[in-house]
Amino acid sequence: MTAVQQAPGTARPAPSQRPAPPDRRRPSGLRRAEGETPPGRVARLLPRTVAARIRALTAVSLVLLVALLAVAWAAIANAREGVRVIGQDAGPQVVATGDLYFQLTDMDAQLGNALLAGGAAGGERDQALARYNDNRLKAGDALLKAAKLADERTEENTARDVLDALGRYERLAGQALLLDRQSDRASGRPSTEVIGLYRQATDLMKLDLLPKAYNLTLDNGTLVRHTYEDKRSAVLTGRMWVLVTGLALLAVLAGFQLYLAKRFRRVLNVPLALATLASLVLVATGTAMLSGQASHLRQAKEEGFDSILSLARARAISNSAAADETRFLLDPERADAYEQVYLSKSQTVLYLPAGNLTEYNRAVQGDLSFEPGRARFLGFLGTEANRPTESGEQQSRLVNALNKALGDYQKVQANDRQMRDLVHAGKRAEAIAARGAATEDFAVYDRSLQSLIGLHQKEFDEAVKDGDDGTSGWYTVLPIAGVAIALLVLIGVRPRLAEYRWSK
Repeated sequence: MTAVQQAPGTARPAPSQRPAPPDRRRPSGLRRAEGETPPGRVARLLPRTVAARIRALTAVSLVLLVALLAVAWAAIANAREGVRVIGQDAGPQVVATGDLYFQLTDMDAQLGNALLAGGAAGGERDQALARYNDNRLKAGDALLKAAKLADERTEENTARDVLDALGRYERLAGQALLLDRQSDRASGRPSTEVIGLYRQATDLMKLDLLPKAYNLTLDNGTLVRHTYEDKRSAVLTGRMWVLVTGLALLAVLAGFQLYLAKRFRRVLNVPLALATLASLVLVATGTAMLSGQASHLRQAKEEGFDSILSLARARAISNSAAADETRFLLDPERADAYEQVYLSKSQTVLYLPAGNLTEYNRAVQGDLSFEPGRARFLGFLGTEANRPTESGEQQSRLVNALNKALGDYQKVQANDRQMRDLVHAGKRAEAIAARGAATEDFAVYDRSLQSLIGLHQKEFDEAVKDGDDGTSGWYTVLPIAGVAIALLVLIGVRPRLAEYRWSK
């Protein structure tokens, strides 16, 4: 058999010499060098490519921007709510109920003056009755205002109870005045029947009307205090978070700028730089605005509202003490009780240690000069003297007004001492005449308190107005600034992403 020859190089390899299949290797981009440690969980979450890092930095910037806008928005809302409650809701309601308290005490004081004057010449009874009717109308208006501002069921019920008690008081006062007028007597002590009706009326005023009127003031004063503490704390906390998120945003934007400059060899990314500058301006102005709002809330509450409420109480209690002088002359059977009550009320207005009225008057006639914040006396006037205030022209006006009120208060107490000395000497008619002559000095003292209240009312109104104006427009500024900064960030990174895709 002849063997068939095959062309060279075409011989089939033996089965044992068949080449091995090609290796299935990983792509070069994912190949791990020998001995390399596999990335951990955190490392696997971090972006590994330039484009991914740019997108991550963009996302972090936008998230921090949203957080900054959110905390600023919440802080502004708290500031506006605090200004609304203190300046437009509970604050004015407290002032209205404070006026109500004064009008009620003055009604009772003028009722006593009218009964003490009797039918004597000079028209003192007619003057007292005219003021009584004026106070009655003002008390009704103040009560209606307080009821209108009431936003809780308990406040509405209290206002309704005060209105009912006021009606009963007016009925007893009217009966006493009518019966006294029918007796056709001169000044001095009225008949026993008139005294009985007057006692019922004044007891109703002291034990029912005035405590309920004060409860209205107390409830709303507590609301103002809690609102002030909560909202001012929230504003200061919001300011802190604005700083924290703002600084974090600025740090990320600055780092973003450096990263782009290093990776793409660009000296400056203009849109990103503008976004950084805009963020800096937003953080700085937002922080300054919130600091101002906290200051306005403090000024409205501590330098305005607190002083107004304290001085209004001093004015009302002073007026009630003056009524106790009339009761002292009108109802000798209760003279000792009225004298002790007068001392208690006087020490509430201006406290100096004393065991009786004689000691108190001697102490009051001493030196009442003071340095702001370092007065040696207490009480409502002492609280005013020790209240910290800013130095300057406003403090000078307040100190001068308070010194004027203190001097007038000394004169009121001197008149009281003179009247009681006459009574103890058995000269009741002369004491009644002295009491009538002293009413002008008390009116001067009352006007001094009103002048001091007016100065604090001005501070209160200015602080509330500044608080309203301080946040005006920020609900528009925040979204516009947020959109502008976000657009600048996106405009700044878009060309870099496009450049990276083109280079790939």
